Amino acid sequence: MTHRVAIVGAGPSGFYAADGLLRARPDLRIDLIDRLPTPFGLVRAGVAPDHQGTKVIVRQFEKLLAQPDVRFVGNVEIGRDLTWEELRADYDAVIVAIGMVLDKKLGVPGEDLPFVWGSWRFVGWLNGHPDFRQGPDLAKVRKVAVIGNGNVALDVARVLAKSADEMAKSDIVPEAEAAIAAAPLRDIYVIGRRGPEQAAFTNNELGEMGRLGRAVALVDADALKVEAPASDPTPERLRKAKNLELLRGFSANKPGSKPVSLHFLFNAAPKAFGEGSVELTTGKLAADLVITCIGYTGEDYPKGEGVFPVGWAKRGPTGTIPANRAESHAVAEQVLAWLGKRDPKSGTDPMPLSIDFAGWHRIDKAEVAAGKPLGRPRVKLTDWQALLDVAQSD
Repeated sequence: MTHRVAIVGAGPSGFYAADGLLRARPDLRIDLIDRLPTPFGLVRAGVAPDHQGTKVIVRQFEKLLAQPDVRFVGNVEIGRDLTWEELRADYDAVIVAIGMVLDKKLGVPGEDLPFVWGSWRFVGWLNGHPDFRQGPDLAKVRKVAVIGNGNVALDVARVLAKSADEMAKSDIVPEAEAAIAAAPLRDIYVIGRRGPEQAAFTNNELGEMGRLGRAVALVDADALKVEAPASDPTPERLRKAKNLELLRGFSANKPGSKPVSLHFLFNAAPKAFGEGSVELTTGKLAADLVITCIGYTGEDYPKGEGVFPVGWAKRGPTGTIPANRAESHAVAEQVLAWLGKRDPKSGTDPMPLSIDFAGWHRIDKAEVAAGKPLGRPRVKLTDWQALLDVAQSD
């Protein structure tokens, strides 16, 4: 007998944890469990559809799933199909890699109005997440306010600002692409509650905003009379200094030089939302759509012996996909130490009928085939039943 490990959440942190375990114990039996019929978590559902380079990491994850004692268990939801108690009873260890997929709230009046969207919901629509098939009505949207100063805010603003030609090689779902292309967008505001010297943008993502075909990046030069905090660690100080340099370059751009104006506003915290407007600490701003990009919260999971959180479930929604690797490997070492003190359990396999690796490959093959005549990496299946039908087909 050998130890069995359940990893709940088949996203990057879950795969990196599996990798860390198998490097030391290739004999382990590992189940990567996900409520979706598709693996890869945020790589599939959260990474912006025009950033295909970030998504190539799935090739490494595919190799893990091809190993004989690693099993993908899709379309299994903990709490619906299995309980946490059953997992803990039947597996020698449980790794919790469920991420954080609930939009944080600002806690201001009007936040629940229909024109205010959270970024998880919006990005899920762009990426074809089956829970978010219905996007916002963009038919009359001229002005968009994006609340946040991190890379998710840049992703949202960039995808809205890009032309159809710029999105042609992406895997954005066709419905979202068509809605954005037809929208009468004129102004996109990226709004930060703090100053530009505190923005969490990474340099590459911010620099990309200055190279858009149909949108010009604009910022008030007076807002940039600041410096990167000297007290910050050197890497952070250098990142912030480069951001300020890029923003100063944007301040020299000519308003109206392209069809869409992409405004960066700082020190402007939202106070309230009214139909068609955002009240900021700096005044009122007209907006037909608001997308909040202020972070995420997660669902509860059991704590205690034999349960090991990893990724966002452990530390909160911070860091890039590669940043998960070192932490996941460290958690894998903790799991291995735990297993080393215990004999393997002799419980039966608790898994209900699910979508396995072969089922995912059927989905993958169908999506890639649909994208090929369009010159795209894939056209995603976005309907729950369609995903299940393809996965379970002969």
